[in-house]
Order: sequence, then C-alpha cells, then structure tokens
Amino acid sequence: MLDHSESRAFIRMDVSCEMTYKFPDSDQSFVGTCLNLSGSGVLFTTDQALKAGAALEVTISPENSLTPPMKAYVEVIRCKDVEPGVYEVATEIKGIRAV
Repeated sequence: MLDHSESRAFIRMDVSCEMTYKFPDSDQSFVGTCLNLSGSGVLFTTDQALKAGAALEVTISPENSLTPPMKAYVEVIRCKDVEPGVYEVATEIKGIRAV
C-alpha cells in the first residue's frame, strides 16, 4: 500500500524552475516552467498550446547545483488553457536521456 495521500504510483515533487522543450524532429527550443515532477510524468506551463499525443524532448535544469539536469522524452497527455496565453501541459515520461 502506498504511504502518501495520493493513490498514484509515484509521489509528485513540486518543482518551480525554467525548462526547455523541443519536438524531436526540430532544433528549435521553447521555454516553459516546470511545476511538478514524478517518476512517470512532468507538469509544466508554457505559452503555446500542445496537442495530446505530441512527442517532446524536455530538459529540466534545477537552479541548485546539487540536483543534476534531467533530459526526458515525454508524450503530451493533456493541455489546458489556464489563463490567456498560458497553457498547463501534463506529460508522461517515455524515457530518460543521459545529460
């Protein structure tokens, strides 16, 4: 039995840091703000709407030097408009890449 208030397989960790993402077939990067992270997903905000099913490569670089950067391949699960020009994007981690 899980020993935390959520009935998820992984606990979510609140993370508030800048991140970048790009589409696998592109060199153009976009900036977002990572909100939380778990063993199975990343939640972030950005200024562009992303379609469910889209594949992304994300790079999260926490501000402290104790936590190493993380690169992951993710799939967009949902994207919702939270305020004008700001979208909340929920993703599922499909693979981790060495930095």
